[in-house]
Amino acid sequence: MFSTFFSKASCQASDNVEATQSQLEVPQRGLVQSLVAGRQIAAAAVVPGDSCEFGSPHYFALCGLGGILSCGITHTAVVPLDLVKCRIQVDPAKYKGVFNGFKVTLAEDGARGLAKGWAPTFFGYSAQGLCKFGLYEVFKVQYGNLIGEENSYLYRTWLYLGASASAEFFADIALSPMEAAKVKIQTTPGFANTLREAMPKIYAEEGLNGFYKSLVPLWMRQIPYTMMKFACFERTVELLYKYVVPKPRADCTKGEQLVVTFAAGYIAGVFCAIVSHPADTVVSKLNQEKGVTALEAAKKLGMAGLWKGLTPRIVMIGTLTALQWFIYDAFKVAMRMPRPPPPEMPESLKRKLEGKKD
Repeated sequence: MFSTFFSKASCQASDNVEATQSQLEVPQRGLVQSLVAGRQIAAAAVVPGDSCEFGSPHYFALCGLGGILSCGITHTAVVPLDLVKCRIQVDPAKYKGVFNGFKVTLAEDGARGLAKGWAPTFFGYSAQGLCKFGLYEVFKVQYGNLIGEENSYLYRTWLYLGASASAEFFADIALSPMEAAKVKIQTTPGFANTLREAMPKIYAEEGLNGFYKSLVPLWMRQIPYTMMKFACFERTVELLYKYVVPKPRADCTKGEQLVVTFAAGYIAGVFCAIVSHPADTVVSKLNQEKGVTALEAAKKLGMAGLWKGLTPRIVMIGTLTALQWFIYDAFKVAMRMPRPPPPEMPESLKRKLEGKKD
């Protein structure tokens, strides 16, 4: 059984149909748990209209599938910008900026050259998305169970940060081999043009270490990025519905809700890009050069070098993050998955606060 911090989250039959208390109870089982403040649902009950129960293995599996689609599709779509960004990071003397980077790449490799690294990008970030989104939902529920409903509300930002960091730890292990191949293809001329060429060459030259030598810098880049991505998104959605959107989420159409999702995702993406950029530059440099440690790469780049390529990365990551959240949420809508609204204070906590005032 799972309990979470979400208030009002009663696995609604749809965003336009309110389930009643009697619909949410199964007297035969007598097993009723508090999923959210002030409301009860039957354990293991699937609300009419939903395809699965919130917090069930089926629910988590669908979240993972949504993560595959959101990350795999979006990262592959921005491969040309990612390629130019990586080249600016590792060779700023040749690639002097975004437009110059595209110009030089087109002159040397043609239009097809802009697609270099698409295969490892697609497979690597699909695997990462599976772990990132799927495990985030798992850890969020499990950590929420551990600390209880009231603490889950009071310390929800820390809950988002902890769940996302835990998920990204495993997601990067899945991503690292493909990230190594992608950067090699994109930044080392003549090394390889395809994933099938790059993987055996990396293994022949460096062994398994070649695929995981940048794992620690990858954690340094991706874990802060993902913590910001999820925590900032969750809190931004909450604030948008509270102060910007003129009506409660339950009264918004699915299209209006997805617009809020996209806006919150873009805001989160800008912060993500800034927080994780220096480590991203180190990862690019590490995968370009053999026998260099993360510290040596950082010293070689210098403070100014660590921030090279920030502008295209803000554009790329902002758009990427917004689209990822949009695709992920749209997938949930299409699959009729439970989508709890932003959290509200539990009734028990409200009564405690009122008692203190009295």
